[in-house]
Amino acid sequence: MHPLSIRRTFLVATLALTLAGCATPPPRDPENLCNIFKENRSWYKAAKSTRDKWGVPVHVPMAMMYQESSFRHNARPPMQYWLGFIPVGRASSAYGYAQAKTLTWDDYVRENNRRFASRTNFADAHDFMGWFIYKSHQVNGVSKWDAYAQYLNYHEGWGGYRRGTFNQKPWLIKVSRTVDERAKRYAAQYRQCEKDLDRSWLWRLFFG
Repeated sequence: MHPLSIRRTFLVATLALTLAGCATPPPRDPENLCNIFKENRSWYKAAKSTRDKWGVPVHVPMAMMYQESSFRHNARPPMQYWLGFIPVGRASSAYGYAQAKTLTWDDYVRENNRRFASRTNFADAHDFMGWFIYKSHQVNGVSKWDAYAQYLNYHEGWGGYRRGTFNQKPWLIKVSRTVDERAKRYAAQYRQCEKDLDRSWLWRLFFG
């Protein structure tokens, strides 16, 4: 191999390892929205950006993301096996923080000119969820604050939600209620810490 090619291969491998090492681990206390944002200030900045851009409350996409990936950047459906040991692929193309499926992610990227967005980047994944919630409101008239119905849209798609496909899936209705309950807890927690989270880093340095 040419020395220049070797050097290029080494740099690419080094960069990949560096990025993998910098991946943000799941929050230590995922049940408390205040603690999530205190641990990851950049996540709070991303959540506010989504709120301001799409008119989506902070707590709804966070509750949905918890359900989808437990805040793991590289989450994906488990591998399926034939005869118990021959891998045949995954149940879907869902991937990343938001468990966004490839076709839906591609629609988001195209509509918003986000060709460099990544499903493993928290801010990008959160913005994707904000876009989906906004579209669910536009397409199906679902309130952006209705975590229950929003999650049904997210899981079944806009057409599936209109057809009521979730009515044949009692397990999904149960999960959606869990998402709604978590969203309400997150909302109550956020009301208690929003002012503190919005204080400047200088204020927190001296008084936090």
